[in-house]
Amino acid sequence: MTEEDSFTNDETGDVVRRERFSSGPAREFLSSLDADERIFTADIAVDRAHVIMLAEQEILEVDTAGEILSALTDIETAGHQNLPAGEDVHAAIETAVINRVGDEGGRMHTARSRNDEVATCIRYRLREDLLAVLQSLLDAREVLLSEAAEHVETIMPGYTHLQPAQPVTVGFWLASYENALARDTERILDAYDRVNQSPLGAAAFAGTTFDIDRGRTAELLGFEGVIENAMDASTTRDMLVESVNSVATLGLTCSSVAEDGIIFSNRGFIELNDDYASTSSIMPQKKNPDTLELVRAAAGEVIGCYTGLATTLKGLPRAYNRDLQRATTYMWDAVDAAQDAVDVTAGAISTATWNTSKLQSAAGEGFSTATGVADLLAQNGIPFRIAHEIVATAAEPVEEADETETAVELLDEAGEEVFGEAVTNRVEIQQLLKALDPTANVAARDSRGGPAPEELTRAIADAKNRLDEDRNALDNRKTAVKKASKQLTAEVDNYV
Repeated sequence: MTEEDSFTNDETGDVVRRERFSSGPAREFLSSLDADERIFTADIAVDRAHVIMLAEQEILEVDTAGEILSALTDIETAGHQNLPAGEDVHAAIETAVINRVGDEGGRMHTARSRNDEVATCIRYRLREDLLAVLQSLLDAREVLLSEAAEHVETIMPGYTHLQPAQPVTVGFWLASYENALARDTERILDAYDRVNQSPLGAAAFAGTTFDIDRGRTAELLGFEGVIENAMDASTTRDMLVESVNSVATLGLTCSSVAEDGIIFSNRGFIELNDDYASTSSIMPQKKNPDTLELVRAAAGEVIGCYTGLATTLKGLPRAYNRDLQRATTYMWDAVDAAQDAVDVTAGAISTATWNTSKLQSAAGEGFSTATGVADLLAQNGIPFRIAHEIVATAAEPVEEADETETAVELLDEAGEEVFGEAVTNRVEIQQLLKALDPTANVAARDSRGGPAPEELTRAIADAKNRLDEDRNALDNRKTAVKKASKQLTAEVDNYV
């Protein structure tokens, strides 16, 4: 019997003929073998755990289990590229086992379906990918906090609507993005814990008549638990939706960092390291922030993956449908793009040079200290809304002023003209001068979460503590996976 005209019965494991479905023009369209390379090692692990469980439950002879496990080791060593033709990686591996062991090799598929098998493989591999993304995330947060600590007093302009708004610091800007990445970390950790549940043993969607131990295979594969309902276990892909959504949000965070970096580069506030920039093919003076532009594009790619995934899953009937075969690739593309975006963003920021003199000069542009002046008036007895109107009235001519003293004089004149002596009787010129100075303006905003150097230093220390907690959380999950992998290897060695 050739591999083209054979298949394995889901329940008995017997190899039987199925010539009707062995060939035809749609075979290549149906096949996912090439795309399944991503889950090749995951499938080997799932096969091993299942075979060991079958032997322990006395459903499979120990000697047969040993032969199958030995064959799986050979197949893993040979690699995905040496698998025989098949509809998918699961069928190809089974065929390869039968080719080595004989018909008895088909017993490895006893008490399972490709439905629960592929669902388990996806979770097994996705778990690995999410851990890698989390590692990149934590490393990026460390970079941002380290840079922020170096720049707690580096004054820079802050913008809303891309208009000069209030002076802040480079450290404040960096810490704001670390805060966002911390939330991205929480989301992915939460998604990971829901991914880390085993569907194996659910069979096609309605369980099996064999006396299997689903908890044992979950343990051998390092899953934290079992998805109880067999129909839900084999069918659901909500863990893909949640995971893609969480990395899409991460992509948006990186895109925002990149956009700021591109604007700052345009203004001369920041110079990217040559490793993260390129030049023009015709204009030798150009230095382009190409990597950051690609980070922006990566966010679009991940959003596209989410849209494609959600559209594929929308309205599918219970239980398994072949559409799910196409759904998985969106996940792999999304995690790859998101991790690349994080790594490049962190690298670009950590190696960039800030032009402190230009930042300082631009910090007061557009009368950006106006809010500090309004606050000063309000602190000296003038209702804030009135103070706001006074400063707003003065803002237009002040925007054209070159000297701080001129700005003070204009404020003084506007105050007297609009509100009589309310301003000049309450606020001294020296107080106004201080409020108009960007450095003093930043230092005055020392409320919780503000940019004042002392407050920012405190916030960075707290953020570092949260980062340490998240590192511990990641390490615990990695350790659990490694422990299970060692246990599975040891169990295989007992049979082989």
